[in-house]
Parts: sequence; C-alpha cells; structure tokens
Amino acid sequence: MVPGPEMRASDGDRDKVAGVLREHYAQGRLSVEEFDERLEQLYASKTYGELARLTSDLPDVDMRRLPAAPSASPQRRTGRQARNKGLAAVWASWAMASGVNWAIWLIIGVTDGMDFPYPWPLWVMGPWGVVLLVATFFNGLSDRPDR
Repeated sequence: MVPGPEMRASDGDRDKVAGVLREHYAQGRLSVEEFDERLEQLYASKTYGELARLTSDLPDVDMRRLPAAPSASPQRRTGRQARNKGLAAVWASWAMASGVNWAIWLIIGVTDGMDFPYPWPLWVMGPWGVVLLVATFFNGLSDRPDR
C-alpha cells in the first residue's frame, strides 16, 4: 500500500527526512537558519504530507531507500550546536571588544600620570553583556527537552 499524504508518519520516517535535510544542508542547499527551522517543523509533523512539504523545494530523494538514522537525539542536537556556536562567537566578540576598551582606558590612565579617568568601558560592556546574558538564558530555555 502506498502511503497517502494524510497517513500518519512514524519516528523512523521523520528520522529519514532529517537525514535528507542534513544531506541538503551539507551540500549547501540550506542555510543554518533554514535547516533549524525545517528540523523544528519536522519533529512537529504528523503526516507524510507534512514531511513532503519540508523537502518539496529540494531535489527528490526516495525516503524508503535511505538508510535508517542512528537515533533522534543527534539530529536534534545539530540545530542546538549551531545556536551554541553562534552564542560562543558573540560572547567572544564581547570579550574582545571589552578587553580593547579596558586596554585603551588603562593606557589613558597610565599616560595621564596615574590619574585614571571614569571607567567608561563599563558603559560599552554592560548593556551588551546584559543583552547577551538574556539571549544565553533564553537559548538555554529553548534547549529543554520538554518543549
């Protein structure tokens, strides 16, 4: 029996589509954001029709001929790892900019006869750091498995 678009899909079917999406992402057909978005939609999908819509704009792949995916958790971690890498890069930028500002502040203080100016780098790193803390906190909430 050929499954119709309204027929319910199994976890194995979703895993196979995740494999297809990973392959298209690896080949450069999907950006990180598109890949993450499609994975979220994939694990919320219930029918073959919903699964087919996720890959309708990509080259055809026969899902029944794909090898079974090893497990569901590595596929779910892929999007999470990308977000965590992005957050790490933003935190590194914040640390570098803060360090440069503090170095400038220190140079000004030392060359001005040890009369250090107001610690203005706090105004550069403070608001930016607060925004990053909030983003990191909400990223941690979105990684919870009960979602």
